[in-house]
Amino acid sequence: MGWRIFDEAVEIAELRHRYLPHIFHWRGQRFKVEAVESVQTVLRRGWRGRPDRRLFRVQCSEGTFELCHDLEANAWHLRRAKLAGVRPVVARQVAPAWP
Repeated sequence: MGWRIFDEAVEIAELRHRYLPHIFHWRGQRFKVEAVESVQTVLRRGWRGRPDRRLFRVQCSEGTFELCHDLEANAWHLRRAKLAGVRPVVARQVAPAWP
């Protein structure tokens, strides 16, 4: 299954090394990060390009998630996710039964 865009707030319950997400809550569920695949820092435009936000691609047993940390507001949100075990629904056309 491909990426699904969510752009929803998440709560970070625990950080690893005061920087990396380790446990987060989203839609009432708890997710434990098994691996951090990548980290990107997005710089603010303008004077000296201070860091604006950090993007984390993390792997959990439920799938792969892209988390964004807004450094100025200290807010976290889920940008998109590739959920494991979710299959796309395939619509089938059923032929009418003839008597």
